[in-house]
Amino acid sequence: MVFSMLLTLKYVSRLFYRHDYRWVGDVPRKPWKNIRLVAFLNHTSLFEPVFLGGVPNSFVWRLAAHGVVPAADKTTGRPLVGMIFKFVAHHVVAITRERDHTWFELLHKIDPHSMVIILPEGRMKRENGLDLHGNPMSVRGGIADIMLAMKQGRMLIAYSGGLHHVQFPGGFPRIFKTVRLRLEIVDIAAYIDEMMRNGGADQFKKNVMRDLDRRRDFYCPEVPLRKTA
Repeated sequence: MVFSMLLTLKYVSRLFYRHDYRWVGDVPRKPWKNIRLVAFLNHTSLFEPVFLGGVPNSFVWRLAAHGVVPAADKTTGRPLVGMIFKFVAHHVVAITRERDHTWFELLHKIDPHSMVIILPEGRMKRENGLDLHGNPMSVRGGIADIMLAMKQGRMLIAYSGGLHHVQFPGGFPRIFKTVRLRLEIVDIAAYIDEMMRNGGADQFKKNVMRDLDRRRDFYCPEVPLRKTA
């Protein structure tokens, strides 16, 4: 059921949108293999399943069979949106914004075959470049916990060009637009070692947050703005 839903979303997306995807950095052989963690940066819209249109079917199958997706409880609690979110992965775990039992429930869902999809910033960026409360966007530390739980495998960092030109919070979606991603593969074990070198375990989480902020600001393609006139 989940695979059919995701495959349908993929081909609907291909029908109505153009997908501009490019790799950055060193691209390994078979880059879509052995992905354990997907970090999606520059979160701008709940319409982001549109990005499925540019991924291979093998990735869609992994998401359906082994995907673990944390979603804000206020999102999963919405009548229609919450129902749709239940079909975007094998496990969709409602979490709060606190390090509480919901977060540890998510970590408990991770097994040796899991592929976790996470939005590390934890909230959506508005068109003014800030979050809903007027704060600058920054990566939060939860993704560091997930890396330590996994220890190895590949992390796919997906740098989004934003979707304000397609669907902004509170607005209706527009079709026949181009959606942009820049993709990077990072070895999780090597990345953990790199982030541990400066300050060890005490600074690991802060190092990860700073590094992903830096990568996002460098690699995210230009965000198309919606036309208001």
